[in-house]
Amino acid sequence: MAEWESRGVQMMRELLLLRHGKSDWRQPVSDFDRPLRKRGRQGAKRIGEWLVEQALAPDYVLSSPAERTVSTAEKCVRALGRKAPWVHTDKRLYLADAEVLLAALQTVPGDCQRVLLVGHNPGLEDLVRQLASMPPQTPDDGKLMATATLAHFRVTGEWSEVSWGAAELVEIVRARMLAESVPEDD
Repeated sequence: MAEWESRGVQMMRELLLLRHGKSDWRQPVSDFDRPLRKRGRQGAKRIGEWLVEQALAPDYVLSSPAERTVSTAEKCVRALGRKAPWVHTDKRLYLADAEVLLAALQTVPGDCQRVLLVGHNPGLEDLVRQLASMPPQTPDDGKLMATATLAHFRVTGEWSEVSWGAAELVEIVRARMLAESVPEDD
């Protein structure tokens, strides 16, 4: 047992929820195999760079196995100076609803302090709304979790105990708001 546990201190953890980058609907492939557009690759890289700038590098990355989510996770990981095999995929996360995403978070190894989960809407947006102790405001465009958007939470306690309304939403960051270098279209 860790010293902080023996003293009854609740450990603060951080959760980073990232919607995949803009995908390329022009490709004649299945939804699962749809790649990122140039804008999606640049947005994912920029989010990774922002995580470095903010000293928010995750120690565990969990992703849907779909091409666009894995590519997003890998771009972030590379920006953090790590290699792609560091990304853990979970087939349950492909187009998962908020309940499944929460269940996946509850299985994260207990020694992880900061977790990045890369997924899809509408489940990811629902998860953001349901985890937050204070409901987030919907932006003017109506999209809480647009592509390449990251929600940063603080969570108290064990991952296995994460529950609805029990996380503090610190901020929501959109890649396209971080840098002029992320084009609207390619």
